[in-house]
Order: sequence, then structure tokens, then C-alpha cells
Amino acid sequence: MVDSLYRFQARLDAKDWPGLRSAMTEDARAYFVEGVDAVLAVVRAHLDVCGATQHLMGNVQVQLDGDAARTRSYFRAFHVGAGANEGAVYECLGDYTDSWARTDAGWALTSRVIAVRAESGDRAVITPR
Repeated sequence: MVDSLYRFQARLDAKDWPGLRSAMTEDARAYFVEGVDAVLAVVRAHLDVCGATQHLMGNVQVQLDGDAARTRSYFRAFHVGAGANEGAVYECLGDYTDSWARTDAGWALTSRVIAVRAESGDRAVITPR
């Protein structure tokens, strides 16, 4: 279960959009939208405009219930500016509350609620253009 969470975050950093899509259910809800394509569009709008990112995870708590699971984890996300924002950085920290479903391919994200607790740097680094 925890490995699925870490792989999800690694796909964000690798900008592996097909892999990220395969790690969610079709009706996934995250980042204030619903449906896997809408979730991907929001993620890409923020990450395609910046350079390298690193989403570190910790303090993972898991609740298993058969083929469903819920995780709560802390994150620290670092984003490097690109293009007009080259040289700038943006960092945020907070927590994710995620729900998961066991599928034939493994665990898939069904929902994510993000709570940003602190920010530093220039938010323009991840602002969609």
C-alpha cells in the first residue's frame, strides 16, 4: 500500500503522465476536480510549467479495509522554476488524505485531499500559464 503512494509521488516528479493516469481510477477526485483526465489536467497545468520537482513523503498512516484503503501522509514538495521563472523556487508542505481501491493492477487512487500548511518561495513557479 505505502509503495503505491510512493510510486504515485515519483510519477509526479518524473512527469510520467501515462503512469500517473494508470495509478488512478477513472472517477478519481483530487485537486478540486473529478475524473482522471481532469485531475491530470490540473496536475500538468502546475507541473509542466516548472522544472524539476521533488515530493518527499513521511509519517504515512494506513487504514486497510479489505479492497479499500485510506492513507494520511505528510509531504514536502520542492519546485524549481523554468523559463521566465528560472532561478526561482517554490516549496510547500502539508498533508495528503488519500483513498485507494485495490484493482487487478494493484492499488489505485480514488481521491486525494491536499492541505497545504506552509509555503515559501515564489508561487509563480507553479502557476499555470
